[in-house]
Amino acid sequence: MISLIGLPGSGKSTVGRQLARRLQLPFLDSDRVIEERLGCSIREFFESEGEQRFRDIEAAVIDELTQQPVGVLSTGGGVVLRPENRQHLHDRTRVIYLNSMPDELFRRLRHDKNRPLLQVADPLQRLRDLHAQRHPLYRETAHFCVETGRPSVSRLVNLIIMQLEQADLRLRL
Repeated sequence: MISLIGLPGSGKSTVGRQLARRLQLPFLDSDRVIEERLGCSIREFFESEGEQRFRDIEAAVIDELTQQPVGVLSTGGGVVLRPENRQHLHDRTRVIYLNSMPDELFRRLRHDKNRPLLQVADPLQRLRDLHAQRHPLYRETAHFCVETGRPSVSRLVNLIIMQLEQADLRLRL
């Protein structure tokens, strides 16, 4: 199992779908699984039940999904906030951190109204704060880090596949 982690808008779902297609593996998106179980959007759930309750459900879903034998898993941006999620991801999957800079993310997300943590007066500052808080947790959890910058999705997928192949080669030596 391969997992993708990173800030909101870093490309986890988009890159994950392409990576799964290229590797001919099932694609799983933890946020979609959560929404299916909740019967509403994460944003609606956040507003009615709060972040803590959401994180409880997210932890249960991550525990379940990381036990799948194969696939590509896209996770929510805050998945690393809980130690048990970091542990399950790191121990049970190969974790790729899609590292995106806050200014780059702001350009991508400035009109997106579906991300609850960015519905604030200064979303760019919020992204900077999230990066400062979560970057060390992403680094701790990840086996590999890919700087997203401006490469195309297919280029990012190629970089990830190269890193995975090099790691497999090192393990066999």
